[in-house]
Amino acid sequence: MTPQALERGKNWLAKGALRPTRQRLTLASLLVGDGENRHVTAEGLHDAVIRSGDRVSLATVYNTLRAFCDAGIMQEVTVDGTRSYFDTRVDDHPHFYHEDEGRLSDAPSRGLEISSLPEVPEGYEIARVDVVIRLRKSS
Repeated sequence: MTPQALERGKNWLAKGALRPTRQRLTLASLLVGDGENRHVTAEGLHDAVIRSGDRVSLATVYNTLRAFCDAGIMQEVTVDGTRSYFDTRVDDHPHFYHEDEGRLSDAPSRGLEISSLPEVPEGYEIARVDVVIRLRKSS
């Protein structure tokens, strides 16, 4: 890891008021070290850790991604009941899910209009609206 990647990772963790443990710093540096936003699965991030020469268990990756979400520096995007992606961009924005590639990417929000939402049951409020647009290659 470059010193710049480590510094970006450390600053990102500080935004979430998270202590920079070795595992958190390793994952944060891989996620935001180059200044780009990422959409990752826990398994994909675990593979990236191994390729970097570091060692972190898959369970630690899952737990750390959840901690990042709880701290508000990441958001989880559930594509279906079996696959979640973790997004370093936390503002409200739509996503494209490329079914043929198993890949999530940001979608442009211009042109997207949600004119109304259903009435929520008493005692509840809308926490978030996720928009995932599924794509597949045309034949």
